[in-house]
Amino acid sequence: MWDCLWIAPRLWTGGNSPTLVEDAALASQGGRIAYSGPASELPDAPSRLAREVRRLAHGLVTPGLIDCHTHLVFAGQRADEYRQRLGGVSYADIAARGGGIAGSVRATRAASADELYALAAARARQLIADGVTTIEIKSGYGLDLESERKMLKVARRLGRSLGLTVRTTYLALHSLPPDAGDRAAWVHAAVAEWLPQLAAEGLVDAVDAYHEGIAFHADEVRLLFNAARALNLPLRLHADQLSDQQGAALAAEFGALSADHLEYTDAAGCAALARAGTVAVLLPAAYLVLKETRKPPVAQLRAAGAAMAVATDLNPGTSPLLSLRTAMSLAIGLFDLTIEEALAGVTSHAARALGIADTHGCLAPGRRADFVCWDAETPAELCYWIGGTLAREVVAGGNVIHSRPEHH
Repeated sequence: MWDCLWIAPRLWTGGNSPTLVEDAALASQGGRIAYSGPASELPDAPSRLAREVRRLAHGLVTPGLIDCHTHLVFAGQRADEYRQRLGGVSYADIAARGGGIAGSVRATRAASADELYALAAARARQLIADGVTTIEIKSGYGLDLESERKMLKVARRLGRSLGLTVRTTYLALHSLPPDAGDRAAWVHAAVAEWLPQLAAEGLVDAVDAYHEGIAFHADEVRLLFNAARALNLPLRLHADQLSDQQGAALAAEFGALSADHLEYTDAAGCAALARAGTVAVLLPAAYLVLKETRKPPVAQLRAAGAAMAVATDLNPGTSPLLSLRTAMSLAIGLFDLTIEEALAGVTSHAARALGIADTHGCLAPGRRADFVCWDAETPAELCYWIGGTLAREVVAGGNVIHSRPEHH
C-alpha cells in the first residue's frame, strides 16, 4: 500500500509540460511519488490504496519550490551598510573600510558551529514556510579551510535536521580575505589544497566562484574549474553581475550547471549558455537592493532558448531576502519574466541548475515527494500575492516539514 494519498481540488505538475489537473490525487511511498493525476483514474478506492488518506477541501498542490542560489549560512548582519548605501556611500567604499564581505567573514569565523546553525536554521525555516523544499547553500564567508569546512558542515546539518534537500556549494573564490597575504598563494591553497580535502569529506556537491573585475579573474576561475573537473564536481559561476567579463561564455565553455546574475551578459553569452545547457539563474533582489539599472538580457536568453531559474540569493549584504515567492514576483516585475517562466524558474529549471532534475522539480511518479499545499486556486497566485503566508502544508520526502499552526 501507499504511505499516504492526498486528494486535492487541483494539482499543478510542473515539469517540461506542466499541467493543471482538476480533482487530483497524489500518492507517496517511501519518500517518492507513486501516483500523480486525476483522482478518477485511481486504480481502486482511496482507502484500499493507502494507509493514510488526506482530503484537501480547497487549494492547490504544486511541486516544492527550489531556491537554487543562497548564502544562507553566515553570522552577523549588515543593516548598517544598507543604511550607508541609502545615504550615497558606494559598495566599493564600504568594502574599502573593512565592511562588505570582509565584515561577514569576521563574524562567521568568530561564530561557533552551533551558533551558525541556529542562525541559519531560523532563516531556512522562513524559506520552508514559504514553500521551499530544496535549498542550495554556498560557503564563501570563511575564506580559510576550517571556517569553510564549518559552514559546509552546518549546511549538511540543516538538511538532516529540517528534512529538506540541501545542496552544498564550495564557493572557493568569493573574496580575497584581508589576511590573505600573497594572492596567488591564497588562490592555490583554496583550489589545490582545501577543495580536495572538503570534497573527500563529502561536503561539496558543486564548486563556484565570483568572476568579476573586483573579485576573481578568468585565469583564476579556470584553475578552480579544472581542479573541480578532476574531482568530477559540477560547476557554477557568479557571472557578469557588474560588468561584462565574458563570464557566461566561460561557464558555458566548462559546461557549468549554471551561470548566475548575468546583468551584463551579451548576446553571444546568452547563445553559449543555451548551447551548453547551462541554466541562467536570475537574482532580482540583488538587483533591487544594489539599485542596479542594467537588467539581465531576458529577451535574448529567451530567444536563444536558455533555461532561466530564479533564486533569492539570500545573503547579508546585497540580497537579504527570505521569500522565494517574492523573488518570483520581482523577476516578473523587474525583469519581465512571464508567470510561466517564473514558476519553472523555481521548480524544474531550478532543479536543472542544481543537477537534480531527474529527482526534483515536478510531480511525476518516481520523483521525490516534495510538494506544497497552498491556499491558492491557480499557480499564478503564487506570483501575484507579494508576501503573506500562502503555504498551508509543506511536504518533503513524503514527510510534512511545515504546517500552519491553525492546521496542527
